[in-house]
Amino acid sequence: MLSWIAPLQPLLLGLVLLWSARLKLLSRDAAAAAGRSALARLVGDARALPAFRLVGAVEAALGLLLLAPPALPAEALAAATLSVGFAGYLAYARVAAPDSSCGCLSATRTPVRWRSFARTGGLLAASLLALPATVGWTDVLATRPLSAVALLLGEAAVLVALSPELDRHWLEPLRQLQVRVTRPLAGGGFAVPLDSTVEQLHRSPVWRQTAALLTSDLREHWDDGEWRILVFTARHRGDEVSAVYAVPRLRYQPAAVRMVLLDEPTGQVVLTLHAPPDSPDPDWLHPSPAPATASAVGSAVALG
Repeated sequence: MLSWIAPLQPLLLGLVLLWSARLKLLSRDAAAAAGRSALARLVGDARALPAFRLVGAVEAALGLLLLAPPALPAEALAAATLSVGFAGYLAYARVAAPDSSCGCLSATRTPVRWRSFARTGGLLAASLLALPATVGWTDVLATRPLSAVALLLGEAAVLVALSPELDRHWLEPLRQLQVRVTRPLAGGGFAVPLDSTVEQLHRSPVWRQTAALLTSDLREHWDDGEWRILVFTARHRGDEVSAVYAVPRLRYQPAAVRMVLLDEPTGQVVLTLHAPPDSPDPDWLHPSPAPATASAVGSAVALG
């Protein structure tokens, strides 16, 4: 069986490496992703982006070599070496910069957790499986098309499941579908626990972009129709402000979470959110001159 499985691994590895290189070399969010990654701690802020680009160039070169059949054992060995090196980088990030982003497959902020290590282990296993390959992946696709496609889809599904950066593309839609199908609030007599709302907030793109501003735990909360308002203390440009989040109360939709920053002593809304939920940069925060209170701001954010 290994005789036809081994030649397929370079195809899988090559596609994954090219996808990773795309972020580092072609994405307009590469600079932001590099600055949030552990590379900024490892090589310094000024060198983070060049190092990010260099890693992308290595991934692209190796990915193209792996996709050109037949893959040589040296290429599979290089992929294994790269996986080991990346595992070391993840270990460094987990210890030296635990809040830094992985910067692996997406510009989405994704701290290093066990799934990142498991994915790297899977890539290492695929690299080692590719070593004994004697024919190219095109030959296997020609002779065993159904088996080859099934294996590649299965391996790809495992890698996607081990990639927290990609959760918003499949896991969050599944959770929303589960809520729509099971309708846990259909009876109308169930009070949504505060912990559930906080968990949804923590899973939202808005939280990933703004959590670093917060300096307190949850201070107060109240319900406003279909929204639950959560208030925290935050620091913005050296000033203490209130961060007011509006979280959907009766549905699971983290992408709908909204937030504003409020200077409560003056009633001034200093920043408000106006951007796509997957925006990787905090540029969606814009000044707003209208004075307000936390309650008014909560209602305004909830109403959109």
